[in-house]
Order: sequence, then structure tokens, then C-alpha cells
Amino acid sequence: MEQEASIKRGDADADGKPSGSQTLLRGLDVIEAVASGPIALTELAETLGLTRSTTHRLAAALVDRRMLTFRPREGYALGPKLLELGYAAREQMHLPQVARPHLELLSHATSDTVHLGILEGDLALYLDKVPGRRRVEIGSRIGERQPLSSTGLGKALILDLGEERWKQLFTAETGPRALGLPVWLERMRGYAAAGRAFDLEENEDQIRCVAAPIRGVDGQTVGAISLSSAAQYMDDARMEALSDDVRNTANAISRELGWSERATRKK
Repeated sequence: MEQEASIKRGDADADGKPSGSQTLLRGLDVIEAVASGPIALTELAETLGLTRSTTHRLAAALVDRRMLTFRPREGYALGPKLLELGYAAREQMHLPQVARPHLELLSHATSDTVHLGILEGDLALYLDKVPGRRRVEIGSRIGERQPLSSTGLGKALILDLGEERWKQLFTAETGPRALGLPVWLERMRGYAAAGRAFDLEENEDQIRCVAAPIRGVDGQTVGAISLSSAAQYMDDARMEALSDDVRNTANAISRELGWSERATRKK
């Protein structure tokens, strides 16, 4: 019980300095206190029940990370990074709801499995999956993370990042390699030009897929979809034929998110 009470209070470490969790919680308290409008340092310290020096240290760190801004004669206000994070959170939470009907239509029209995912760090995070009607077992699961360089979904998510970033991501990933870097880069160039990507049994044996990026209102990639099936149903000719279907579905989702082709051309 004594340990539990200590955790709830956020006690300091043995050397008297705030613990990492306590500092994090104090920082979040600062952001919440500023949310109602610009606030001076003295008032902020009083609101939080902290000393001026501790409050200044926390606020300065948040300004450095662009979570807060400092306005002379006004005090601290919310910073642009919070706007960016809020926009990203809105896109991510909204995306599965917008995409789901389109994923179901594509799966129904093709009888194949359709995935939805986003870029999370240096991995592809699977947000949704609509199983196909064929007797094909695909090992993907909602909530799992997969490599970028070997999955169709992952490649579609990074089509806009450029060759230098592609090299970094390919080199950073570990595990068995179906392709060397030169061949992989050559394929990525073709995928970027075509606006879609393939997985040619690189991530899962006997499974192929076609994938395309989803774009937000500013033309930036905010997610991707992939259409997957067994290699026996996905020969080269069918993958090319399905490319339009997958791109069209991704574009339909993108338009619901506010994207237009004009936004992409401006990039």
C-alpha cells in the first residue's frame, strides 16, 4: 500500500529530483493549464502549485519542443506542434471509419483480402482487414506492425519519401532479404511512377499484393491500402489489371479526407 501511495503522489527519486513519470505528468499539467489561453509564468506557477523556477524549466522544455510558444507581455500559449499532432490524430482516428466501406466494396468485387494501414515510425501499422472469399490464409492481423521494404502496404506508404530515405529504411531493416538494394530501388522507382506498389512474395511465401497510398487534404500520404491473395490468383497480368481498382479505391478514400489531384500536383 505504501508503494502504491508513492506512485500516485509521483514522489521524487532518492536523490531528490523528480522522477521521469513525475516530470512527464507535470509537463502535461502545464499544457492543460495553457489550453484555456495565454498565461504568464507567475500565474502558471500558482495554478500548478509549483515554484517559478520549476515551472519555467518545464515550460522552456515544452517551448523547445514546439509544444508551447512564448509571447512577450502575454505569456505561454499552445504551440504549433500540438496542432500538427492534433491533425495527425484526427486523420488516424477518422481514417478507418472513412475507409471501411471502400475496403468492403473492393474486397467484394475482387474476392480478395484488403488491408488498411498507416506509417508508424519505420514500420507499417495495420488498422483494418477485410478478409476475402477465397480459401486463402493471410497471416496479417489488425494492430500488428510489418516491415516497410517487403510489404506492399509498407512500400505504398513511403512512395513519396524519395530515394535517400528509401535506402535508409531498407538498410535499417533486418531479417531475410528476397531482394538486394539495387533491384529493390529499381522497383521502387517504377512503383512511385505508377502510384502503386507490389509485394511479389517478399513478405509472405505465396502471397502477393497490390497497394496504393491514401492522401490527406494537403496531398501528403496519410495511409495506404493493399489487396492481397495467393500467388495462384495474382499473376503478373492480374496484378496490373487490379492496379487501377486499388488506386481508384485509395483515391476515393483520399477524396473523402479532403484530397484533390490538384493538391498532389502542387507537391
